[in-house]
Amino acid sequence: MSRLHINEHNKQSTIAPEIYGHFSEHLGRCIYEGIYVGENSDIPNVNGMRTDVVEALKELKVPVLRWPGGCFADEYHWKDGIGPKETRKKMINTHWGGVVEDNSFGTHEFMELCRQIGCKTYINGNLGSGTVQEMSEWVEYMTFRGVSPMADERARNGHEEPWTVDFFGVGNENWGCGGNMTPEYYANEYRRYQTYVRNYDPEKPIQKVCCGANVDDYHWTEGVMKTCFDHTPEFLHGFMDFLSLHYYVHPEGWEIKGSSTDFDREVWYKTLNKALHMDELIRRHSAIMDQYDPEKKIGLSVDEWGSWYTCEPGTNPGFLYQQNTVRDALIAGITLNIFNKHSDRVRMAALAQMVNVLQSVLLTEGSQMIKTPTYYVMHMYRHHQGAALLESSLSDVEEIGVDGWKVPKVTESVSMDDEGFITVTLNNLSAEESEQVDIQLAERGYRVELARIVTHEDMHAHNTFDAPETVVEAEFTAYESTESGISVTMPKNSVVELRLVR
Repeated sequence: MSRLHINEHNKQSTIAPEIYGHFSEHLGRCIYEGIYVGENSDIPNVNGMRTDVVEALKELKVPVLRWPGGCFADEYHWKDGIGPKETRKKMINTHWGGVVEDNSFGTHEFMELCRQIGCKTYINGNLGSGTVQEMSEWVEYMTFRGVSPMADERARNGHEEPWTVDFFGVGNENWGCGGNMTPEYYANEYRRYQTYVRNYDPEKPIQKVCCGANVDDYHWTEGVMKTCFDHTPEFLHGFMDFLSLHYYVHPEGWEIKGSSTDFDREVWYKTLNKALHMDELIRRHSAIMDQYDPEKKIGLSVDEWGSWYTCEPGTNPGFLYQQNTVRDALIAGITLNIFNKHSDRVRMAALAQMVNVLQSVLLTEGSQMIKTPTYYVMHMYRHHQGAALLESSLSDVEEIGVDGWKVPKVTESVSMDDEGFITVTLNNLSAEESEQVDIQLAERGYRVELARIVTHEDMHAHNTFDAPETVVEAEFTAYESTESGISVTMPKNSVVELRLVR
């Protein structure tokens, strides 16, 4: 039996809603077919956006959406995606599948999508193959109110009022697909480019995201932070608001990756062990950031995370289409608990990706749409958004797994919202056994207001277009009140949410 100790009197950092963000790249069927079908499609849509997809995303309370990439961002020239669609330039998407990109989904369409979802906007600019002028003019096009060449162009294209750009990424993965730069070279480019990402509306300042490391490249973090803050301490506010971090879980390594649905017990634990590695990455990158930013004014943005398997047989290998099982539900639960626990530094994240790519929350096929196990976990965890992290810890937790790939049987995070509701999210990582968790709070008298679970007896279980509700979010009843709190019995392979109130 594991024990969860909660001190509801010790509120810690606020869990930024943006931790529950998403990522949409011009990759495979994420944008086209997944989100955008065009105004003339037989699939129900509003201004080209799939109605079923938008409604599902609204249920998740998606806080922020990142676009247009990813690697695609540093080859994207925004002027190709504005104006009449019949005159927009066509190009080959050299990064993802070698297919034709017709630019029918551009700036106006992205802003319309965010309007429909009701989320904040995260634009990723082109530093790798773009110019300072191009980036500067894009910001002017989107946000300037008044007389200017770019604002006039925006009005001619049908949107007289400026939009709000909440976050702006100055390049993407510039250590790799964004230019193969050294940390010092990129940092100097960041200093230059960010200067021209101007705040035309002081009431709605753009928060700037600096390109951070790939996985455990601590040398990159050190080099970027040192170079960026050489002779620039006075520019800390508004100079850099976030530093990014990208980490994907590859069960069998980068080259092989492994199947999304065909895996054994050893690979189950290997995968979850690698998901837990996120905690070490955040701690060690944060320690470097602390040397330059001890007050934690700069947030860590883990704006690409999730599982990455070998694509489904028979699909374009450049489309990164994969299924989503109970294993992915555990990856999501583990990772989100880690983000919550580090919410003093982690203040934005983006699951990769939203629809039809990697660890997506939705899959589409023609007019059909299904929700994945990851969708249901993020739906449960939405109650953490904007809540205060509570002091909590586990004891008597068994270590399980296979040699070389051990994991704790249970992980958790706990928060309290403004109305006094306590949200407890628990993961049972065991593929074999249930686990009893004895929850103890500082005060007695708490009761369970809501209890939900995502699980399945078969760790390979997933939803298909023929069987769309194999793994769903369901009512959870395996709990009881005790003298000291609440006792929960979690089945194997499970993610559980409890909402407590006095």
